[in-house]
Amino acid sequence: MNENLINLLQLSMYFLLLFGMAELLYRFVKVNVEYTRKFVHIGTGLLTMLFPIMFNHYIWVIFICSTFYVILTISIKLGLLPSINAIKRVSHGSLSYPVIVTLVYVFYYYKTSGSSKEYLYFYIPILTMALADPVAAFIGSKFPAGKFSVGKEQKTISGSSAFFVIACIVSYVFLPMHDWHFVLIISVVATITEAITTKGFDNLTIPIAIAAVLYFYS
Repeated sequence: MNENLINLLQLSMYFLLLFGMAELLYRFVKVNVEYTRKFVHIGTGLLTMLFPIMFNHYIWVIFICSTFYVILTISIKLGLLPSINAIKRVSHGSLSYPVIVTLVYVFYYYKTSGSSKEYLYFYIPILTMALADPVAAFIGSKFPAGKFSVGKEQKTISGSSAFFVIACIVSYVFLPMHDWHFVLIISVVATITEAITTKGFDNLTIPIAIAAVLYFYS
């Protein structure tokens, strides 16, 4: 059997287990949907780190992400997966996730000619979104210092500061030679992008902004 197909089946199982764990936490442990949603958000980001290792062409990523996009769309229409969908605010975050993972993987693939192990072009945009965004939301809700409004949404300086710190750490870890110029540029651009984006579209805008900076990195 094709190795990519085997990896596709394995990763699909991992994702389904992740969603299943979130449902168990929400339904039986009574964990608040905001936390189960963040659990899936972070878990999905970590699992996608396997994509450039396990797939040798973006067509496989398009397939798995398209499949989960359809599953998520159906779950929203039918009121399923409350562990990620039972929120009162308007958010396009869950549907944006598989879209941006696909776009960033294609960016990584062409940036590295599909043969390089320079995973930073995939890891930094996706991990920053997957880790910094929920940390910013958590810190901003627990320590809401410096509130400001963007449209109808409330943001905080404390949340943006937390985002900046995580973005710096992710960029520092994955950039060769720990290039501080790009660490700071990426972190500032990503933090500003997160601060001005609403309705869950930051799942799209953050990685795109970071990829735009990394386009000039070589």
